[in-house]
Amino acid sequence: MTLPLTGVDSFTGIHPFLLVLAAAGLDRLVGDPRRCLHPVVVMGWCISQLRRLAEQWAGDRPTALRLAGGLITLVLVGGSGALGWLVEQGARQLPWPIGTLALLIALASALAGRSLEQAVNTVLEALPRRGQGVIEGNDAQLEPARVALGWIVGRSTDQLDRPGILRAAAETASENAVDGLFAPLFWMLLGALLWSVGASIAPGPLALAWAFKAASTLDSMLGYRQGRLRWLGTAGARLDDLLVWLPCRLVVVSLPLVAGVGPRCTWRLVVAAQQDGRPDPSPNAGLSQAIYAQVLQIQLGGMNRYGEQLKSKPLLAAGCPAPTATKVRAMLQLSRRLELVWALVGLGVGWASAAAQ
Repeated sequence: MTLPLTGVDSFTGIHPFLLVLAAAGLDRLVGDPRRCLHPVVVMGWCISQLRRLAEQWAGDRPTALRLAGGLITLVLVGGSGALGWLVEQGARQLPWPIGTLALLIALASALAGRSLEQAVNTVLEALPRRGQGVIEGNDAQLEPARVALGWIVGRSTDQLDRPGILRAAAETASENAVDGLFAPLFWMLLGALLWSVGASIAPGPLALAWAFKAASTLDSMLGYRQGRLRWLGTAGARLDDLLVWLPCRLVVVSLPLVAGVGPRCTWRLVVAAQQDGRPDPSPNAGLSQAIYAQVLQIQLGGMNRYGEQLKSKPLLAAGCPAPTATKVRAMLQLSRRLELVWALVGLGVGWASAAAQ
């Protein structure tokens, strides 16, 4: 295949899908460099400023807070998507190496495959190994793992025992695989498809990915059902649920197949995951955790503590063994494998689209 020499030609046919595949590879290779300003950090700063202004204006009035939350969602998601579109259109006008490289780096910033894996592995590596001078019940030995876990979960970690730490790591690895990896990858592939069929002026992979990341960041910062956020965060949370809905269900269907499960067993696991995830308040979080639990045959869910408040989560794959460090690592490996399959399927779609033109 001959690489194009112009920026416009490099974003047509199969090339947008190659760009997404390369972005996924770059994310796995580099992750999120700590010294670089990340788009999500900028989004978070904007949300904090907009929230401050909204609360000053709306006070404790529910209707005004809902309106302000809708405006914040419109401004942030629309602005992020528009900025991504401007970057895309600018990259199309540049010579191939420069424009493609800029867009590649921007796309990789919307994926969190490596950063999620590193964060979970940090927790696993901090856990003391059994049989190597470990004293059962010694809280001091678990403290490094609790601290590392506290960076990636919302629940309180200071009193978790070893099984509790492993369960929390497994739950965040399975839930955030959809939120941080497969959902943005899905929107990238959709944008690549629009470009591949000749809709060059349409929002492409970066515009759709950044718009999704804005909604996801809104949900993570404002999507709490307490205080003023019960109303201020409603719009962002519902939009995030909507944007994750289809990617989550595609993960549910494709994960068992990637794990080597046959079609008949896949259907059984999908049905079981739907039954397990249905009681969860989130239309996506419980389902994404449930399919990983069913495929790996580990029990997730149970009682979680948030400050002084206890919350009971539905049991997933009830009756199966508790997660081990080996199972959590297998979960991360499944996500890597599924990411590659999604990217290759997208590449196949791009090849078919280019051949049909």
